[in-house]
Formats: sequence, C-alpha cells, structure tokens
Amino acid sequence: MDLILCHQTVDFDALGAAVGLSCLRVGSRIVLTGGAHPKVKDFLALHRDEIALIELRSVNPKRIRHLIVVDNQQLSRLGKAAEWFDLPQIESVELYDHHLNSSSDIPATFQQIEAVGASTTLIVEKMQENNINPNPIEATIMGLGIHVDTGSLTFPQSTARDAKALAWLMEKGANVKIIAEYCDPGLTPQLQEIFTEALDKLETNNIRGYQVAWVLIETENFVSGLSNLTERLIELSESDALLFAHIYHKRHNNKPYPENRLVVIGRTRIEGTDLNQLFSLYGGGGHSQVASLMLRNVDADGKLKQLVEEFITQIPHPLTARDLMSSPVRTIRPETTIEQAERVLFRYGHSGLSVVDEKDHLVGIISRRDLDLALHHGFSNAPVKGYMTKNIKTINPDTLLPDIESIMVTYDVGRLPVIDDNRLLGIVTRTDLLRQIHQQRKEVKDENGKRVATVSCLLPSMRHSLKKSTWKLLEMIAKEAEDQGWHLYIVGGAVRDLLLTNNNQKVSLQDIDLVVDGFHRSADVGAGVELASTIQKKYPNCRFSVHGEFQTAALLWHKDPEFGSLWIDIATSRTEFYPYPAANPEVESSSIRQDLYRRDFTINALAVRLTPPREGELLDFFGGLLDLKGKEVRVLHANSFIEDPTRIYRAVRFAVRLNFDIEPQTETYIRYAIESGIYDKLKLKNHVTPALTTRLKAELKYILEANYWKPALQLLSDLDSLKCLHNQVILDDKIWWQIRCASRWLRYLDPDNNIGHWLIRLEILISKINPQERKQLALNLHLPKDSLERIDKDNIIYLEIQELLLKCNKISDKYKQLYRNKLADLILVAVNSKKEIRRIIWQYLTQWSKIQAPLNGNDLKRMGYKPGPQYKLVLDRLLALTLDGEIKTQQEAAIIVKQMFDNG
Repeated sequence: MDLILCHQTVDFDALGAAVGLSCLRVGSRIVLTGGAHPKVKDFLALHRDEIALIELRSVNPKRIRHLIVVDNQQLSRLGKAAEWFDLPQIESVELYDHHLNSSSDIPATFQQIEAVGASTTLIVEKMQENNINPNPIEATIMGLGIHVDTGSLTFPQSTARDAKALAWLMEKGANVKIIAEYCDPGLTPQLQEIFTEALDKLETNNIRGYQVAWVLIETENFVSGLSNLTERLIELSESDALLFAHIYHKRHNNKPYPENRLVVIGRTRIEGTDLNQLFSLYGGGGHSQVASLMLRNVDADGKLKQLVEEFITQIPHPLTARDLMSSPVRTIRPETTIEQAERVLFRYGHSGLSVVDEKDHLVGIISRRDLDLALHHGFSNAPVKGYMTKNIKTINPDTLLPDIESIMVTYDVGRLPVIDDNRLLGIVTRTDLLRQIHQQRKEVKDENGKRVATVSCLLPSMRHSLKKSTWKLLEMIAKEAEDQGWHLYIVGGAVRDLLLTNNNQKVSLQDIDLVVDGFHRSADVGAGVELASTIQKKYPNCRFSVHGEFQTAALLWHKDPEFGSLWIDIATSRTEFYPYPAANPEVESSSIRQDLYRRDFTINALAVRLTPPREGELLDFFGGLLDLKGKEVRVLHANSFIEDPTRIYRAVRFAVRLNFDIEPQTETYIRYAIESGIYDKLKLKNHVTPALTTRLKAELKYILEANYWKPALQLLSDLDSLKCLHNQVILDDKIWWQIRCASRWLRYLDPDNNIGHWLIRLEILISKINPQERKQLALNLHLPKDSLERIDKDNIIYLEIQELLLKCNKISDKYKQLYRNKLADLILVAVNSKKEIRRIIWQYLTQWSKIQAPLNGNDLKRMGYKPGPQYKLVLDRLLALTLDGEIKTQQEAAIIVKQMFDNG
C-alpha cells in the first residue's frame, strides 16, 4: 500500500500536492494525519468523496510499503503516523516540499525541495512530464493549493513556475469560481490596520434572516487593495452582504482634491439582490453580486445609510421551515414494531419516521439506520420505542433557512420536525435543505453564455403570454387560495408550454392543472374541491365536477365567449404509491415537493407559485429547466416504467410532439422494463393492471390520433415497447405499410373522422395476434362496440370477399358483394388484400357506390306503379344494369320497369 501523508491541520497546498500524487501513483491513498484549516474542512465536507482519502484509523500498518510526505519535513507534524516510518517493511520514503530553510528529520530515500510558491507546483510539473491529466475537481484542488500559498501569485515567493502550473490546471478544467470561493489573499500592513478599524466600526442588521453589514472608513489618502479587504471582511464577519465605504481627500502623491471622494465597494451573497442595479443609479456598476461606485463631494455617512436602505428593499423574503417542510408527516406509535416501521419506510421511500404518542405529541424519531441495526440483530418484533432517538431538535414554521442549516450542521441531524402549538406540522429533511441550497446556488447560462437565474419571477412573462381573461381568472383563484391560508401553484404541462413559448408569442392553454398546498393551515383532501366550488359560484357558466378517489375538482367552460373551451383541474398536493407494477396508484395528501416528485418526467415536474410572498417563483427540483433547454425527456425514477408502463408511451409522445430526444439513461430504463418481462408476468398472475389496459388505451389514442402519429409509432417500435400491448405486436414492414395505406384511404374517404381513425390504426397494429387473444386484448383495452365487432368478424369478411369477389365478372356482381359492408370493414379488408382486390374495393368506394339508377321509388309512383315488394327487385335491377352500362337514360329504365311489372 502506498500512502500520501498530509501534515496535521492540513492546508490547501498540502491537499493539492497529495491529490496530484494520487494521480501519479495509481492505487495510492491520501491520509490526513490530523485536522484541517477551516476552509479546507468546509471544502472536504462537500468534496471528500472525489478524493482518494482513507481515514488514519482505517490504515492497516502491516500493509504499508511506501510513504510519501508532502509540504512538510518534520515527523512531529504527522501525529501517530510518524510511527509508520519505523516499520520494517517500508521500502521507500519520498518527500516533496517548497520550504527551503526548514530542518528535516524524515528519513527520506528521495526528496524534492525547491524554491517555488507552492508544493503543488512541483507535483503539477511531474504530472506534465508524465502526461498525466487530472479531472476538473482534481485540477481545482491543485489550483487552490497554488492560489492560497502564493496569494494568487501576489506573495513574494511566487514564481513563473507557479503561474505556468496554474495555467495548465485551468486548461484541464480547474473551476475558478470554486477557487475564488475558498481563496484567502493576504493584506498589506496598511490594509491590516484598516481591516482592524473596519471590524471595530462595522455595523450590522439582521434583515429577513440575512446579515447585512456596512462600514465607513476615512483616510487622508487614497488606499488601493480595498477590494480584497472587503472580501476578507465579509468572510470574517459572516455577513451575507457588505457595503464598504471609503472617504479620502488626497491622491497617492499627497496632492489634495478640491472636494472629497467616496468609494463604495459592495458584496452580496443574497439571491435576488443586484448591486449593479443599485450602484448604476449613481454612476457606478459591476456585477449583480460585486459592484462599486465613486462619488464626489457628498455627505459620506448619509449617502452610505441611503445605499444601505435601498439595498435592504431588494432583499427577498427568505424561505422558512413552512416553505421547505414535507407535510403531512408519516407517523407511527411507540408500540409499532421494527418490521412494521420498515415496511412504512419502504412504502413511502423515507429515510426516517416520526414517533408520536396517543395525543399526537412528538416523542421520538427513528431513522432507517436505526431500523437496519435492529433488524440486523434480530429484533424485528421489538417496538420502535426502544430504538428511537428521544432527544429531538425541533423548529417552528417560521424558522429561517439559514437557521435550519445551522442547526443541522451544528447537531449533525438529518431531519427536523416542525412543531406548531405542540402539533407536528411537518418535517424538514437534509435532502429538502440541500435541494433548496443547490437550487439557489446553481447557475444556468443562456445561449449567449449569460448567467440566468433558475428561480425567477415568471409572472410578467406569464401575464404577457396568456389571454387576458385566463390570467385574470388565475389571479382570482390565487387570491381565494391565499385568503384560505393556502399556496397555489400552476404545475406540469402548462408550465412546460409557457417556458417553451417565446416572449413575443401568445399561448392558448386549454388544460390547466393547479395544486393547492397548505402553509397557514393544512390543505386536506377536500381543499381543491373547496377552492373550485368557491370559484364556480363566481362563474355560473362553468361546469363543476369532482372526479377520482382523491377528489380532484374540475372547472369546465365550453365554447364560452370569454374563456373558450377551458378545463382547469384543482387538486390538493399529493403523493402516490404503486402497490404492484401497472396498478392504479394509491394516493395520499402531501407537500408540493412530493407532488412534483410523483410526476413522470422532469419537464413535467415544474411549478410556478401564484400566491405571495414569492409569487412567480419557479419550482424546479429535478432539473426540468435544463432538460427543456437541452430538449431531453428525462424520467424522475429508475423504476418509473416498471411501476407504470404508460409512461413509456408518454415519453414517446412528448419526445415526438416537442421534437425532443429521450435521454439515454431514460431509454435504458425503458428497455430494461420491457426486457424484464414484468408485464407478461402480471398478465399471467391475472393482476388488475390499468396501466396495461384502460390507461394504456388512453395513451394510444393520444398518439394514434395526433398528427405526429407516424414518428411516434416508429419510435415505440424502435424501443420495442409495442410489447406492452401484447408480445406478438410487431411493426414489421407489412403492418407499417397497411397502417399508412389505411390512413391515406381514411383521409380521403372519411375526412370528418366519423369512424375514429386511431382505432383503425390500432386494429391493424394488433391484427397479427391470434383471433382469441386479439379479442381479449380489445376487451382489456375497453375498445368501443364497433371496434370489437370488426375485430370479431373481419377475418370472416376478408375470406368471403376474397373468395367471391374474384369470381364476379360484372361490376354489379362486385357491387353486390361489397355494399353490405361498412366503410371501416372494407378498408381493413383492402389493406390486407392483393392489389387486384384492393383496386376493386377502391373503385367501389370512390365510384360505384356513388352511382344511382335513372329512376327511383318516387319515379315509379308517378309512373302509376303501386308500392310493394317488387319495388326493391325493380330498383336493384335498374342499379345493376346502370352499373354494368346497359342502361343510361330514364327512357331505357322505363322500358325495363314496364317489362318487369308486366311479367309480374
């Protein structure tokens, strides 16, 4: 085993050199022999898994063969690891350092100590010599090592070699933003004095959970380097925003100005604030988070206070526990067994459960780790009260996000119950917190490379894109929800389509999904119904209905002069659980996050809040916005297609309709679900499988009646997903031709779509299945009566026509064989027949069926013939003679009529 040893209280240079050596020495492991600098500790908390680290206590000394020491020459700085140098099996000891004047007591068999700014530089040069390339995170760590130890190349010991090493690391992907976040440049003696004064004079105020600081420093001369000082000051004061003001009266050469100068340097880490916008009003500028301005002859103290007040108005309302929490909370009683609790965790996918007593007061929390330990020791029937954590940290609904983060980090807890008036209102998990922090800090760039916020106010663009009447209606519904103490979100496809619409385009939404989520009071199952009912009273022209077990309410306008044909669904946020694959999900109330998590694809798991305080906020927990920009359909869960095969068809539908690609991993999940044979197994077990019957039919209808049905059907075939219908369904060349041919005939012969073109396509698609199973499939799909009849008798019709039609020489005989059949039956027979038969059927449908005899029944009456059974015989004879071209005029027809009636 090769070990790379970092000194106790490791800094970035030692870590960077060690990471570089781990790239050079494949299989080697890095050992931190003690603690770490605060910044290094923070960095490792996030990136530890990216580095080949091994705990000191995990090392087996008997396996050590080679030791490598970086950025250190003293054994005393290696703690207990110093003992390893005396082990008899040690074959080599290497040492790399840049401190020339240090005495060394390490028994090195090889050492490299050179006058560079950082030890990491030596290792980078070795990597270049050996053509070893780091990955971006490794390059970033090494870049940090050089930046920190050279003061970003400003310290006296910095060399050109350090600069070249940094340039190479940047070429390999070193992230300068992360480097800037963790770097800590030094200060000159003058700046150190100003820094001390600034700390003493610093004023702070807590605004909506954010620490805002400001300070005014006066000097006689202009002072350079205050930007770095500001960075240090905001870091040391742990402020979220800082305005550093500097007033002076002279230039560097002591020449006085006729009037004073005020420089204000601003730094902010608060999402939603914009210093560039603030400072540009006074002639300054910069970036949203970093900006500065210079003013002349002003009241410095008054101007700084004015800027602080104006900045405070930009600060958004911060997230609270009420916004982050999942609710309702899954709870169990103390007497619940370990095995029962484990089943609850599996059902809902939670990592822990809250334990409440008979008064529903919180008495403990049990985690998956606790349950696993109990199960491991064979205590599956023991009550959870013996294993739960009783010393619980809790928060209230108004606890701010920074405070929640602080509690979780300080006490190393993964979930915080939210308590309100002794009631368990919700729970905030580490995942909830990390997801929100990640969303606030991540960056997305537009097509011009400009940073855009992923959580931004979408109300202006929504207001512009929607019809005025629709927007006013949404505003009214949101106001009603707010009055009830609920949040209201527009979710799913409507958000997707709005985001895909150009700013100068109007979008007509005919189907809008709204979700109610409680925040001032619980939004129970009936919240959606209650809200919809209130709205319906204000719009009596709309139809109100409640559907589904979960009581989703719908408001429907049909050809309304104001709204047109508009359908609005209003539901309470909910989660779902599939008891077995392809079943209908069991649905329960939950939070908006869980509601979005249950959806099918990231591009459909988007929501926009319509209620204050952050109305217009985009909720994107799963990267849906990035997938919209990347034009990809990405599934949310690995088992999504096994749980619900209709999602395969939905994936295809969205991909083709939106001209997106199915993301490669999602395609892998689709193919795995089909190849697993799970759908066939379910059929054999006679499970009720709506996702393979009624819901699958609905998706098929969407696809087969859309104008993009051809590419969609081909993609379904390419994915081998037609097997969801039946394992014998294959879109071979013959079936594909038949479907397209039938569609051409239908387009010409049934332009009003009276037959149901999608049904004809489906019937051809399943036509190769044996008759008995085909009929059963049609029954399972709940196809309409006409379709069932065709499937039942089409083979008989086909055989009759094939057998008799070719025997007929006269057109009238051919007509007689065909006219008894419906249009749909004839089209199905035609596409399955030889060209000769198909031509005859086409002639019948387009020509012969439109031919009429010269005389009709009314003509016979006028000629004096009494109506009776003979009428039909006479008229049939006239039509036959007309079809065969033997008569053409009424006079010729009259002669035939007279002969037939005279002959009785």
